[in-house]
Amino acid sequence: MKNALLALLLAPAVLAGCETTHKTPAAATAPRPEGITNKYWKLVTLEGQPVTMAPDQEREAYFMLKDSSRVAGFGGCNVLNGSYELQAGPQRLRFTNLLTTLKACPGPSQEPAFLQVLNQTDNYTVRGDTLLLNVGRRAPLAVFHAVYF
Repeated sequence: MKNALLALLLAPAVLAGCETTHKTPAAATAPRPEGITNKYWKLVTLEGQPVTMAPDQEREAYFMLKDSSRVAGFGGCNVLNGSYELQAGPQRLRFTNLLTTLKACPGPSQEPAFLQVLNQTDNYTVRGDTLLLNVGRRAPLAVFHAVYF
């Protein structure tokens, strides 16, 4: 009788230890951060024209604004780094001290125009997962879409 009682008392503990749990990946459940920092911004339109990758381009043009006021990205041929100044209230954004690697780029590239846009930008607009870089009140210099991995 003692063995049967002991078995009944231990059975739930043993079964609980064998239970499988289904965990949802953290990336799928984590809320997307608000604002424009710590997001991968893929270039989709540059000076009103759609952006397409060149056949020999290694990856898409993009940038990320890190919490440390540093910007990192890729212009289409070269890696770019620098600093930025951000004011969320009036939505001001300025890129400073932008540097790129000096890789020789085959064929024509949108990279010089992309870098020029970053240097001209003084404000931004966010519409959901779309970021527009602007100068003054003109039409957007560039349009980016947020990419989540």
